[in-house]
Amino acid sequence: MSRAHALLAAVLVALSLSALPAAADKRVALVIGNSAYVSAPALANPVNDASDIAAALQGVGFEVILGTDLAKPAFDGKVRDFARILDRADVALLFYAGHGLQVAGRNYLIPVDAKLQIERDLDFEAISVDFVLKQMELEREGKTNVVFLDACRDNPLARNLARSMGTRSASIGQGLAQVQTGVGTFIAYSTQPGNVALDGQGRNSPFTAALARRIAEPDRTLTSVMIDVRNDVLSATGGKQVPWDHSALTGDFYFHLAAAPGTLPRPDADATQKRLRELEEQVKKKSDPQQTANMVELAQARERLRQSEEANRQDQQRIFQLQYDSSRKPGASSGADLAMQIGAIQVQMVRRGQEQRTLRERIGKLEAELGLAAPAPAAAAK
Repeated sequence: MSRAHALLAAVLVALSLSALPAAADKRVALVIGNSAYVSAPALANPVNDASDIAAALQGVGFEVILGTDLAKPAFDGKVRDFARILDRADVALLFYAGHGLQVAGRNYLIPVDAKLQIERDLDFEAISVDFVLKQMELEREGKTNVVFLDACRDNPLARNLARSMGTRSASIGQGLAQVQTGVGTFIAYSTQPGNVALDGQGRNSPFTAALARRIAEPDRTLTSVMIDVRNDVLSATGGKQVPWDHSALTGDFYFHLAAAPGTLPRPDADATQKRLRELEEQVKKKSDPQQTANMVELAQARERLRQSEEANRQDQQRIFQLQYDSSRKPGASSGADLAMQIGAIQVQMVRRGQEQRTLRERIGKLEAELGLAAPAPAAAAK
């Protein structure tokens, strides 16, 4: 075999790797946005945030239960509706925008009619995040759960509650507490645990604006989506807000695979072979040295991208292990030490995310030059 043919064969193999979309899955989401609080100033963004996230999720195949400006009975009803469809879901997602607070390390989502005058009111007027997580994880071993909490705003209800609790008020922390989750669950916060997020000046909060935009991007893992969301929010807030996440996922999750939006069918062996034959024919037409060099560069860029994404997955697992070890051995290191270790890892992940964007841009340009970009889906026959 000549050197040129060997290069072309290697390119064909590289082009065929990681090209298969995932099997069809059932996706359900509970999306809540609370703005019109009775006993606290109204929030500008949450209803818009929930509406825009619901639309983005529906666009990538989720069945969405949407609730806005929910009082406690209505909030309970939406959670119950969500719980009833979880047993048939492969992927369950919770998005919440509005007021939230932490008391003694437990997080609560706040309905619009909550007053929270005394500590006992929490059980009757608020929604425990742990309770919703329990519903998502109950009898769903091996399934995927994703949670986004844009609820770290400055909360006057928390201050009112603290005044009533006297010396026990120290258990009320700023922002939200970090949650230890079951296997298969991913939780993202709009900012670091214990910090307060910004509302933003536009239609959406900085976190939701970035998330809604990134959900629709094709062929992106949840980890890479969150890296870009983190970069977007850092840029939008001048470095004041850093989205945080905690992952116990056991595999990659994609919001959207370009090969088959929404349904995500798995191609059979015949279809795969057909695609490879098409690639081979295309490659054979690229006989001049520059085209061959471009094909080789394309294969190399795709491999570098794969390695970078794998490194980020490994770092995400390192973060999970650090958090897990800290929860099992509370005296092993201080919260500040743990935060510094995790922060250093996430800085590396952000840098790789920047490299990944550059690689994707180069890959897209090379694919366009070589005529290897995926064709637009044909219109359905009437």
